[in-house]
Amino acid sequence: MKLFTSITILLLIWASIANANMPPPSFPSQIFETQHGKIEVKQYKNSLKTPWSIAFLPDETLLITLKQGQLKHFDPISKRYRNIENIPKVVSKGQGGLLDVAVSNNFDKDQTIFLSYSRSVGLFSAATAVMRAKLQLEPQLKLTDHRIIYEQTKPTSSGFHYGSRIVVKGEDIYITNGDRGDEDRAQDVFDTAGSIIRVKTNGSIPKDNPFASGKKGHATIWSYGHRNPQGLALDELTGEVWSVEHGARGGDEINLPQKGKNYGWPIISYGTHYSGGKIGIGTEAPNMEQPKYYWDPSIAPSGMTIYRGALFPQWQGDIFVGALKDRKIVRLEKTKAGEVKQAEILLEGEYGRIRDVRTGPKGAIWFITDSEQGGLYQIIPAKEKNP
Repeated sequence: MKLFTSITILLLIWASIANANMPPPSFPSQIFETQHGKIEVKQYKNSLKTPWSIAFLPDETLLITLKQGQLKHFDPISKRYRNIENIPKVVSKGQGGLLDVAVSNNFDKDQTIFLSYSRSVGLFSAATAVMRAKLQLEPQLKLTDHRIIYEQTKPTSSGFHYGSRIVVKGEDIYITNGDRGDEDRAQDVFDTAGSIIRVKTNGSIPKDNPFASGKKGHATIWSYGHRNPQGLALDELTGEVWSVEHGARGGDEINLPQKGKNYGWPIISYGTHYSGGKIGIGTEAPNMEQPKYYWDPSIAPSGMTIYRGALFPQWQGDIFVGALKDRKIVRLEKTKAGEVKQAEILLEGEYGRIRDVRTGPKGAIWFITDSEQGGLYQIIPAKEKNP
């Protein structure tokens, strides 16, 4: 018995040494044509269980959230993929779970990250919440110093429309909240459902928020009348924060949310109810904003990025939106007149439901696919082969 145990231990040690010396696994890549030349799509990870978001640390490694409640750290060079411990408990129900992740602008100094997730409140209800925490990288990957800086008002047992994208802009953080499946909540300015939220990264209220006093609306609200915005992105050149949200049957919208503005849901929409019935009073109403762009029929948009990298100069300032139902990435251009137009469809049907799209530190475009066997991919310019 002792001999068997000793042999087993030696085999395990040998396997560990062998694995340490093995080269990182390689994954396939594919070449695709675009309007501006060929691109190469490289797969970096497969078998991700329902990934929802990615974010980059200053050392160019990635954080990946998995909806059922795991936060992972991934090194694209070594392909090392590790669990981060001590993350908040989540309600993984319906569209809820561990959702977005963002990194502090001062991470090298404060080691702070932000997580959005569906948080249990009471016995049966949940709310969209955002937590800030410190990410300890060594000797063990774990979160410390947890602090909730935002929580949606009026928690509900609904598993729908958490929104939950977050963007850090300077000392502010913007947070999307869906209407939680109760459309009328989006028009109640004292209810944060169906709104885009703006708070300081420490959870305090910016003095110039439209309802900062709390007397005419909830102090955290930046804009309202949104259905379920699951995409939010900062244009690093202009400082603009853009959003993309799910319509019902059609009416997916790209917006440039402005202070105190009403974006119309459910009074106006370019879509219809899933039953085919009319939504609200039509497509326009006084004191309600028009989208910068809309889709009808729906593409089921999710994560988005505004490209400001160096690898694709021809795409500067373009908006890239991942589509779940239509399984593609849409490239849109912003005109000098401030309009948005769809320019190109990329990778349609090639990789599955695209949940998040991000610009990487060196200008590559990264995306993840949403499934039980989700993948992590990178888009770079294809190298021309010598004849």
